[in-house]
Amino acid sequence: MWRRGIVLAALSLLLMLLLVFHSDVPNRIGNLGSLLETFLPWLGLAVPILLVLAVLRRSTTALIAVVLPAAVWLNLFGGLLLDRSSSGGDLTVVTHNVNAENADPDGTAKDLTKAGADLIALEELPAGQVPRYGGDLAAAYPYHSVQGTVGLWSKYPMSDVRSVDIKMGWVRAMRATVATPDGRVAVYVAHLPSVRVKLHAGFTAGQRDSAADALGQAIAAEKLDSVVLLGDLNGTMNDRALASVTSQMRSTQGAAGNGFGFSWPASFPMARIDQIMVKGIKPMASWTLPKTGSDHLPIAARLQLPTS
Repeated sequence: MWRRGIVLAALSLLLMLLLVFHSDVPNRIGNLGSLLETFLPWLGLAVPILLVLAVLRRSTTALIAVVLPAAVWLNLFGGLLLDRSSSGGDLTVVTHNVNAENADPDGTAKDLTKAGADLIALEELPAGQVPRYGGDLAAAYPYHSVQGTVGLWSKYPMSDVRSVDIKMGWVRAMRATVATPDGRVAVYVAHLPSVRVKLHAGFTAGQRDSAADALGQAIAAEKLDSVVLLGDLNGTMNDRALASVTSQMRSTQGAAGNGFGFSWPASFPMARIDQIMVKGIKPMASWTLPKTGSDHLPIAARLQLPTS
């Protein structure tokens, strides 16, 4: 009786080991570790499949074994199934990779305005479309700056605006001080390089990883205590390659979201690669916005700034 379903039990143990020791899967070959961590929550889909197979096989061994990965998955991600949002907050922010090939920039800008945010960050801005986005957002956001392919629109005055060098050869990150009614906030907007999955090379993420390290160094050197990072990081909070950023900032989705908050691809979101992260600020709520003309979903968060 105990030998029946031994293969299913072995698969369950393998799944448990991948969940527990995902950070030990090496990146030396095709960045397999980062690839696994990008889609780590989806390993949970294997649990009900193994459970059904164990029941059909009538295997006590397999049924006991499948409990192990289920427990580990719930420990890692079970909290994300709950609504962790709360009322309050004095700063609402939105970030959106608008997609350089967006066929409806005017509609996208108007949809973002409906969110009523205090700050809107845009990534992947084509130079030729900047006036259109700017014109649609100008009435609600009198202060703005575009640096390279990223931009920030604000209801509050901005100063000390500058590009941030993330070692790419062109500008895809910026920083600004926003003077909110509750104090000054350092706001970073970033679009890290894209990653690709190729049969001959695996998960090609080297340039993304170098840019993340440079961004992390810039944020670590920030002199203001309240910091917000908005952008498309082309990586999830589980991806060890983003540790230079994630180790010093909190994800608003992890702290105050409802569900996983997947943002890409917009047609069937599978990963949270668009991020709102904070340091010295309390996240109160985090959510995704409806689909626009982009291949990413916009994401938003409501933040509580520290009292002076």
